Amino acid sequence: MDSYVERSPQPELADAVRTVWTQRTGPAPHVQRHLPTGGVELHVRIGGHTQLLGPLTGPMIEVIPPHTVVVGVRFWPGTPPPLPAPMDDLVDRRVTLDGRYTGSSEHVLMALQRHLLHEFRRAAHADPLMWETVRALMPGRSIAIDGLADRLGLSASQLRRRCLQAVGLSPKALQRTLRFQGFLALAQAGADGVADLAAQAGYADQPHLNRECLRLTGLTPRQLLGGPVDRCACGHDHSASYRPFLALCAFRSRQPA
Repeated sequence: MDSYVERSPQPELADAVRTVWTQRTGPAPHVQRHLPTGGVELHVRIGGHTQLLGPLTGPMIEVIPPHTVVVGVRFWPGTPPPLPAPMDDLVDRRVTLDGRYTGSSEHVLMALQRHLLHEFRRAAHADPLMWETVRALMPGRSIAIDGLADRLGLSASQLRRRCLQAVGLSPKALQRTLRFQGFLALAQAGADGVADLAAQAGYADQPHLNRECLRLTGLTPRQLLGGPVDRCACGHDHSASYRPFLALCAFRSRQPA
């Protein structure tokens, strides 16, 4: 039987890692639709390869073989692990990394987090202005890109260049991605319908949300969420990922229970 379980990372990694997860496939291949989050992900197939999923600008489809266990780490925008290439060269790419993990999923997940903690302690600190940029561009915060650049003491071109270097996306593309993540987060928190979600997430109207959803996922909101608007169509519960996301948003309405 297929299963997918998310949970919070070790506390020492919380500033860099949004969530960690374990996925198991059953006797049939599983078609996985990876969506833009603004950050990168590490995917470890136990007994197989380790891959880095770069920042996405649209959906990426992966077919996971039967009887496969994958352990994953989802990073916040601008706080990646040490990378094999410049961030803006990794956009919409999957890169196979050195290293192979064996053992139980729990053992691999703990070992992977220990390794990341060691790497972060050795590596240069992330650009502090980029974390401020990410927070400012979270849903519910009404700020223009030029206004954000002024607030940070940068020109618009300097902000764009630093955002591309640190996140792989322009400030505007990051803002659009985070707004859509806000829509998904509100859906996980419990919703009153797609039109209400669109308004809460900051879209001009439901057609605006529909266009963005198609661009970012290849599906309409109802296709993506599978009818009910509190769970994705695959049935996975992503609340462990969206709880910390909602905590950074400036929504005045619903928060997760």
